[in-house]
Amino acid sequence: MTDLLQQKREQLVELRKQASLGGGPARIEKQHAQGKYTARERIERLTDPGSFLEFDRFVKHKCTSFGMDKQHYLGDGVVTGVAEINGQKVALYSQDFTCWGGALGAAHAKKICKIMDFALENRIPMIGINDSGGARIQEGVEGLAGYAEIFYRNVKCSGVIPQISLIMGPCAGGAVYSPAITDFIFMVENTSYMFVTGPDVIKTVTHEEITKEELGGAKTHNQKSGVANFNCADEDECFERVRELLAYIPASNFRKQEKKYSGDSVYRDNTKIKETVPANPKKPYDMRDIILDVVDDGHFLEVSKDFAMNILTGFGSIGGIKIGIVANQPAVLAGVLDIDSSCKAARFVRFCDAFDIPVVTLVDVPGFLPGTVQEHGGIIKHGSKLLYAYAEATVPLITLITRKAYGGAYDVMASKHIRADVNLAYPTGEIAVMGADGAVNIIFRNELVGLEGKAYDDKKAELVKAYEDQFANPYRAAELGYLDAVILPEETRVRLYEYLQVLKDKKIEKPMRKHGNIQL
Repeated sequence: MTDLLQQKREQLVELRKQASLGGGPARIEKQHAQGKYTARERIERLTDPGSFLEFDRFVKHKCTSFGMDKQHYLGDGVVTGVAEINGQKVALYSQDFTCWGGALGAAHAKKICKIMDFALENRIPMIGINDSGGARIQEGVEGLAGYAEIFYRNVKCSGVIPQISLIMGPCAGGAVYSPAITDFIFMVENTSYMFVTGPDVIKTVTHEEITKEELGGAKTHNQKSGVANFNCADEDECFERVRELLAYIPASNFRKQEKKYSGDSVYRDNTKIKETVPANPKKPYDMRDIILDVVDDGHFLEVSKDFAMNILTGFGSIGGIKIGIVANQPAVLAGVLDIDSSCKAARFVRFCDAFDIPVVTLVDVPGFLPGTVQEHGGIIKHGSKLLYAYAEATVPLITLITRKAYGGAYDVMASKHIRADVNLAYPTGEIAVMGADGAVNIIFRNELVGLEGKAYDDKKAELVKAYEDQFANPYRAAELGYLDAVILPEETRVRLYEYLQVLKDKKIEKPMRKHGNIQL
């Protein structure tokens, strides 16, 4: 080997070493002291060992303002490339907080845009690891332009490839809108934050005093705003949840789902849930008990677990067939639909529909939540989002009514009338305009007028029983063809599997249009 060739090899090795150090040992140590991994460590821990192929390792900015011409970091504060997770190819970027606090400039943005274009062209999921103080002020409008270019690509990729955002540090100002457009947002307790304006600006403008954690921490966005979908105790847990999610979703809308391996027999009885639904229609129960007994290996990956807990959304599989699950939760607010639960479920259904994931809906809903807060907050508008999502969906839709299905909420929750493919009910199912007590008060008010004490109680009890005998069961709906079958709880798993098998080649031709106009 000639000396010149050796020099060139050594030069490359040195440049690679410089790039791997990011902002330098001192800043890396500071990052670790805050309980955070570096950009490269995050990629190593998230992806399959040895699978990462880096792009643009030696990119540098061209800014000369404010002394920036004297300060360069190879890679310009972001690591980009392709890798594998569970053997599935993914594209990803990871912002490096040790370089200018991960601030985004023109070269930084171009690297992200390039890898996003690569992901879209090759139909592989896009993962963004965000840890940035925002736009690089020294570069002025170029940073803002860079964000807009990223936003544009987020929209272009939406519904074509899954987009996942990991918030691993600050994400403020315009930077928050890229994660907001993506499909799933993961946050880490105590180290990740999202807000449009920080505590200092809020104090100046509105005189409110609030901490970063209270304003935009992981718990806030998972429990109150619903912006985030997964709340993780630390970064390692976050990586595990991402790997778990990717096991349930396809690489793009062009690819058919592969079956998920399970040794769990499809034909086992659901003996645990034979008596899960109480005989007393007013008694609460946990819908998760039914879900966990029905899905493969009792594994249910819940999405937005801590937000709008009166409805459950998440992924599972039955006989290896991957499904999305939407379920009213009788243990919280009796499973009633409100603004937050409607929005949460609607977005989940639309994701499943975009990526050809069948949706199983478990229904126990007494109606929409009444009150001025809901009405003035736009329950009509927001409730219609869930109706729109189900009516628009072309994936296999299977609905199981476990108990109550009252009023407009019955229609909205994937009823036969908005074209669910298969509608089932347990013998405990009740399909009616409203509960028996309220119905009797309206229908028989004239007969009850003037009655008091025991006479009133006896007459009302008689009328309530008559109403329940006629409507507090699934058979009237079954007579009309609104239910395809009434099943026993212990048959649930095998029946759902059989229907999923029948529906696997479902295809619906949609009318020609640019797009619909969903309420926003």
